[in-house]
Amino acid sequence: MTSEALGARESREARSGLRTASLAALGIVFGDIGTSPLYTLKTVLGVTGEKAAAGAALGSLSLIVWTLIIVASIKYVTLAMRVDNDGEGGILALMSLLGVKRQSRPAIVAVGLFGAALIYGDGAITPAISVLSALEGLSIATPAFERFVLPLSVLVLVGLFTFQKQGTARIGGAFGPIMILWFVVIGILGISGIIRHPGVLAAIDPRYGLAYLSSSGTTGFLVLGSVFLCVTGAEALYADMGHFGRKPIRIAWYGIVFPSLVLNYAGQAALVLHGAPISDNTFYRLCPSAMLLPLVVLATLATIIASQAVVTGAFSMTRQAIQLGWLPRLRILQTSAAGYGQIYVGTVNWLLMIVTIGLIVGFRKSDNLASAYGIAVSATMLMTSLLLFIAMRDIWKWSLFAAAAVAGSLALVDLAFLSSNMLKIASGGYVPILLAAAVYLIMFIWHTGTKTVAIRLRETVVPIAEFMGWVASEGLCRRVQGTAVFLTRTQNGTPPVMLWYVKHSRALHQYVIALSVVTEAVPWILPEHRIEMRLESDNFWRVTAHYGFMERPNIPALLARAKEMDERMDLSDLTFIVGHETIIARTDGRGLPKWMEAIYAFMRRNSADLTDFFRLPPDRVIEIGREVAI
Repeated sequence: MTSEALGARESREARSGLRTASLAALGIVFGDIGTSPLYTLKTVLGVTGEKAAAGAALGSLSLIVWTLIIVASIKYVTLAMRVDNDGEGGILALMSLLGVKRQSRPAIVAVGLFGAALIYGDGAITPAISVLSALEGLSIATPAFERFVLPLSVLVLVGLFTFQKQGTARIGGAFGPIMILWFVVIGILGISGIIRHPGVLAAIDPRYGLAYLSSSGTTGFLVLGSVFLCVTGAEALYADMGHFGRKPIRIAWYGIVFPSLVLNYAGQAALVLHGAPISDNTFYRLCPSAMLLPLVVLATLATIIASQAVVTGAFSMTRQAIQLGWLPRLRILQTSAAGYGQIYVGTVNWLLMIVTIGLIVGFRKSDNLASAYGIAVSATMLMTSLLLFIAMRDIWKWSLFAAAAVAGSLALVDLAFLSSNMLKIASGGYVPILLAAAVYLIMFIWHTGTKTVAIRLRETVVPIAEFMGWVASEGLCRRVQGTAVFLTRTQNGTPPVMLWYVKHSRALHQYVIALSVVTEAVPWILPEHRIEMRLESDNFWRVTAHYGFMERPNIPALLARAKEMDERMDLSDLTFIVGHETIIARTDGRGLPKWMEAIYAFMRRNSADLTDFFRLPPDRVIEIGREVAI
């Protein structure tokens, strides 16, 4: 094959791969923002009221279109995607890049963590409002169906969360085609509405939106909170960058998602200008009555996909937080060998299901749920803008003026949306704030407790030379066959778990490995940078393993790599020795507050076992129980 033919084939394969990735991105990335036409304009018109609906239609449409342009297209697709942590996106990846990787920055870490905590609130509300909005179309088809909307929504969500354990691989192939059909259909429906009132296209002019805001007073400010619903899935564009890359997401956004959304919103606004009632969902008013039920089915499928993506995103963020040391170890199930991001975290799944169903039963209608929606996402977006300012200065080396002008403008938009959404606190907005506060408190307690335990353990460290001299003393300790691997946090001196083991057993293996696992503030570690190893004493190796926050440690595989580096290691008869700390309160008054110690101790008792987390063979593990006063 000639070089020209080979180059042509590689180019075709690259284009094919790009098309495949863009199709997959439609199913995973754009489900949330893609289903927002189901409830956004309906919620806006609920604020303006029936009498003012026609006058507000153009202004509201203009605000929606320019919100999509500024927040989704400019902020996330254009700017945020340029900042990646070794290919990974999302607020936790950005936080670790700016706040941990470069230097210690507690304020940046706090901003990133609270933004991540807010996303859990969104993870509970998105499935509730999306599925409920889709199924409310049944009541438009016939009022007799209205009483079935709520139980059907609960049934769909129970099925969604129950299915999570099976993984997205089984239905992943269908996600993209369904979402393509969804975007094509909502675009065509939008065009049918525009044909009835073409003058609606004038709303592309931003002056309509600005004029509406300046002339409608308090109502215009309230409308902003509802307009914001059109971009509630924009954070996913950035968070899922690591799965697909920038280019496929940008192609899907500009090629089909953005045009379809604008057309549909314009079509809905055109119906209102044409005199359609706003008492029910304007989205379904675009559809011919004969096709209404098929559209409800398609909308339900699209909202299930949107919910699936949000829940899976919560799983991925949980794993990142665990690896970075901000959440306790949870049992994580890899649901597919084909994709690292396809995981299942049972604790998170069932907690989200309980909260989501509680929201549906408590709020009962999507209009009511809209009051609880938006605060979490708008606050997260504001925090992302603040972190982008740091990135512009530190990574892109922009001048202070340029960074402040761009990031400040984006933050001003975010602040306007957040301020409007804050007015919803009394009517339901407190829900995501309470959820975020609870998650943030858990993160803070776990990190503080773990750091305190590490400090307490370091207080008992004995120099390795002194310890090995004690072991060699006649009659104090005997050496037995085999290799002992002591998992420890300490990277200097004698591991406390090793000291306790020898004191109790009066024996030490012939070969000893002190193994520390360090999670770095990057997603992935290159194989050549995985292991640091040194021989500190006779047959005593200290091994430090480095993993990224998107990786799961595999200790047996790591030790095999270590043996390649030093053939003197004997891995034929391994025993893994880990410490099992029982947390108790200090009695000298210098420990953590008792309530914090109690919560940390509870989380520690219920965290996943180290044997599972590090993939150790259970029949070769010895646990040493010990008390640590914090």
